[in-house]
Amino acid sequence: MSRFGTQSQESDEVLEAFRRFLPARQAPEREILVVNWEGPEQVRRLLEETFGSLPVELEERNRPEMGENLVVLVDGDEVVATSSLESLQQAVLLVNVDLYRTGLSGIDKYEAPDVLTAMDERLFSLRGFPASTKEKLLLVVMSRFIEKRALEAGEGRLDVAFQELSRMDDEYGTEKVYQRLADSDLEVHVYGVPDTTPEVDGITVHTGRAERYRRSWFVVFQPPPGEEPAALLAIETGPNEWDSMWTYDRGRVDRLGDIIETGF
Repeated sequence: MSRFGTQSQESDEVLEAFRRFLPARQAPEREILVVNWEGPEQVRRLLEETFGSLPVELEERNRPEMGENLVVLVDGDEVVATSSLESLQQAVLLVNVDLYRTGLSGIDKYEAPDVLTAMDERLFSLRGFPASTKEKLLLVVMSRFIEKRALEAGEGRLDVAFQELSRMDDEYGTEKVYQRLADSDLEVHVYGVPDTTPEVDGITVHTGRAERYRRSWFVVFQPPPGEEPAALLAIETGPNEWDSMWTYDRGRVDRLGDIIETGF
């Protein structure tokens, strides 16, 4: 049955709590500036495809005091984050989701672009294939970013929703990442429809077929004192369409963790 079949009409209190957790509006206002562009037109189009539908303005600027091919996130007159075109190409523009599924790059070598990680506390509506080949990839990139943060900390609690648990076994890169997470001192909890039993030892598996399992995507890292928290939450609103956000605010991360711990 589709995730949007007859069962999707039933109320799910956890999904409602997730919806209330998401920002009510697409704020704060920010712009993405492409500075001193010297790249090929094909890459420029990929940049527009990736970020053009997001609630940020995409604008090209010439600034002699800055280097070539920079992508800058600004809030008013303040520069929030800067990434090179090369870093965006390696993480998003010139790759697809299979790079992260196969794990060919390795999580240790993975670096999320600063202009993406700095888009926290914003509501994004993102689409997957076939509507877009790039938008949903942003959620995959941020998921790996949070997983890497948890792995580097080596302790704390990590909660992750997969929708279908078979993704842990079917995606080689994902399986390898979670084997490493399970081998650390992290407390790892995974959630999803029980279409298979994950073969990774050392994790706690939560299964169900309610809407909360089938339509939520979250990666929530609650670290020990002294480490930085992070959380991503996405709700599937239609076939391969997601309302999403990420946050580093400790209070909000803890609140989302409480919703998950009590609701599943």
